[in-house]
Amino acid sequence: MQEILCEIERLKTSEERRTIDRRLLEFDEAGSDPEKVFSELCFCLLTANFNAERSIKIQNEMGDGFLKLPPEKLAQRLKELGHRFPNARAKFIFEARKHASGLKEKIESFASDAEARKWLAENVKGLGMKEASHFLRNTGRKNLAIIDFHIVNLLARHGLIEKPKSKSVSAKRYVEIEKVLEGVCDKTGLSQAELDLYLWYLETGKILK
Repeated sequence: MQEILCEIERLKTSEERRTIDRRLLEFDEAGSDPEKVFSELCFCLLTANFNAERSIKIQNEMGDGFLKLPPEKLAQRLKELGHRFPNARAKFIFEARKHASGLKEKIESFASDAEARKWLAENVKGLGMKEASHFLRNTGRKNLAIIDFHIVNLLARHGLIEKPKSKSVSAKRYVEIEKVLEGVCDKTGLSQAELDLYLWYLETGKILK
């Protein structure tokens, strides 16, 4: 763990720290706008088994199409924009529209981030633990880890978790790894939301969302 802690402390005094702080402010702003909240939900539906950078580009190009295009045209547009699974993702987004009008209020009704994540994973088809955590972080929640293979590989390489036998992470294992990351948060004074951006940068050299 010590090597990770040293790298994080170094980043806290770098230009990347300012970029991370700006990104967190953007997440807070997105969480205050109902249209942006639904757009972030759709973005997270796009990212499963797909590239985050390309999902960002699709989100930017799509505009209000997430909310307004009929399913067939939505799938066609996702295909034109290069998504790997246009039909399946269009179906998930279309089904998610039933939550769009009250999504911001629904999320805010939960007493904890973990309760909000549980509701999302159970009620929005296409969202698992990771995608639900990602969505909540991107709309201003601070207390959930986004555990993808980049984070898993980094933690395993530094001996904080055992190297996984597959990329699939069960809900139980997800929470176990999240607790490991909580330990890193305690030592660095960062929230899970901040820590994810730091670790993602350490593993990929990029600060996305």
